[in-house]
Amino acid sequence: MSVDQAALAAFDLYNPTEEHEMLRRMVRDFVEREVEPQALESDRDERFNIELFRKLGELGLLGITVSDEFGGAGMDAVAAVIAHEELCTADPGFCLAYLAHSMLFVNNVYHNANDEQRARILPKVCSGEWVGGMCMSEPAVGTDVLGMQSTAVRKGDHYVLNGRKMWITNGMVSETELGDVFLVYAKTGDRVSSFVVEKGFKGFEKGQKIKDKLGMRASTTAELVFEDCEVPVENLIGEEGDSMVHMMRNLEIERVTLAAMSLGIGLRCLRVMCRYANERHAFGKPLRSFGQIQRYIARSYASWKSSRAYVYDTARRMDLSGKSANSRIDSDGVKLVATTMGKEVADAAIQVLGGYGYVGEYTVERLWRDAKLLEIGGGTLEAHEKNITKDLSRSFEQVLA
Repeated sequence: MSVDQAALAAFDLYNPTEEHEMLRRMVRDFVEREVEPQALESDRDERFNIELFRKLGELGLLGITVSDEFGGAGMDAVAAVIAHEELCTADPGFCLAYLAHSMLFVNNVYHNANDEQRARILPKVCSGEWVGGMCMSEPAVGTDVLGMQSTAVRKGDHYVLNGRKMWITNGMVSETELGDVFLVYAKTGDRVSSFVVEKGFKGFEKGQKIKDKLGMRASTTAELVFEDCEVPVENLIGEEGDSMVHMMRNLEIERVTLAAMSLGIGLRCLRVMCRYANERHAFGKPLRSFGQIQRYIARSYASWKSSRAYVYDTARRMDLSGKSANSRIDSDGVKLVATTMGKEVADAAIQVLGGYGYVGEYTVERLWRDAKLLEIGGGTLEAHEKNITKDLSRSFEQVLA
């Protein structure tokens, strides 16, 4: 075997370094010990477990892509994928709160803020002292970002922010309490800018907490209201009008980690259906003996395995700073295929378990409900299809070489 062949044989796409492998073991142990026991109850109560969330800060996960200079773990996109995959095997709702904080707020601020802003904000969100989120969608605006109606007008040493933001994960961390800090997108003139808005700012109020969601009930979702909200000039991220670039760069890691959440859902559902098909008998034979059941299990495994390879390969090549060539086509691609895979594998698991799959005790019912959101949030399936087709039309000879 040549040196190159030996190196290739030793390479592990899913744990490329010893540090990644240690991270996976740490998160998996935490999930089994802390996350799994509370998952069903948190879903039933529609409750965000903020005490458990802050333990993620103790493990260094809340700033997983942030340098240790600002309190983070200094790891890469593969590490972020590992954390989201493992957390999602037990509690996708809790994991969604983690993603909104660590990817949508923390990672975005780290890569786009100045040093003074990083030093002031990041240690608090990396530790879990502050719970953060990102505000882009509005009551009448989702995928059409440029159609947002929120505005920010500078008046002396502050901006006056007006607008309403909708579907905000971590918008409220309890029935009555706002999240601590948010990255808010708003129009400054005809361009989009972003601002760090903190709880307690004049004119920043909670709207309604959104209840009775189909899934992801262990994360809170809310409407946030900005009525003549006063935001200090020093809370502007970058320059006015910079934020479309910031947004597009951060969407890549958001979509890859959302895809990783689907990997966790698929993995847990496969474990459940395989165990059940081994243990349950019908007509004197284990369920795994029947062709119909074999079809569900085999196709689910192949779909999960191929999606997993695509997600990890895309993460491996991702430059979180956004300074390398744009990897949008594959961040769209992995979310397009993996999120549908997660939902379909959960559906197959319910079918294999029959009536038992339809109740909460066996987990797959909850995972099936949670999986649907991943086809919508962070970009709809239709948006990914549009983006991929557009990108291919421009550069298919290079991409498909």
